[in-house]
Amino acid sequence: MKRDMKRTIECSTCGSPAKVVRGSYPFTECGLPNVVLQGVELIRCGKCSTEDAIIPKLNELMRVLALAVVCKPYRLRGEDVKFLRKYLKMTNDEFARLIHINKTNLSKWENNHDRIGPQSDRLIRIMAVILGEGLPQELERVIKSFPHIQGTRSNVRIDMDADKGSYHYA
Repeated sequence: MKRDMKRTIECSTCGSPAKVVRGSYPFTECGLPNVVLQGVELIRCGKCSTEDAIIPKLNELMRVLALAVVCKPYRLRGEDVKFLRKYLKMTNDEFARLIHINKTNLSKWENNHDRIGPQSDRLIRIMAVILGEGLPQELERVIKSFPHIQGTRSNVRIDMDADKGSYHYA
């Protein structure tokens, strides 16, 4: 008979004993405002209220998140472009040169001071898929999603299942 035993681990902030539980975690560390990891192990400290996620297979999770961003049915926002650029391990200058724009324009896009045009949006998505590790096999799927891209929506939440490597938009 399998018993559900809660583990105890040391809190990263105060060093007190903390419980390991399963739950939802707002994954703000990724740089995107609305990503929630579902069903991940969390280290919760009762003393200082710190909550840290235990993220298995982080590289795989980031790959799935990059795919979720490029497949998003809404125009890319600045934080999406910045996330994809960093996922590709490119500097502002490298990325700007690759898509043939001034790095000042890229900075305006990434900070939501200027709207990303539809052609640039699609170019960035294609680049991310072609150059992103483990993503090139998704190119056809991404291109076929282009006709369904709608106007910008700021509060698209991406719910991710870290164990299954899946996502959905909420």
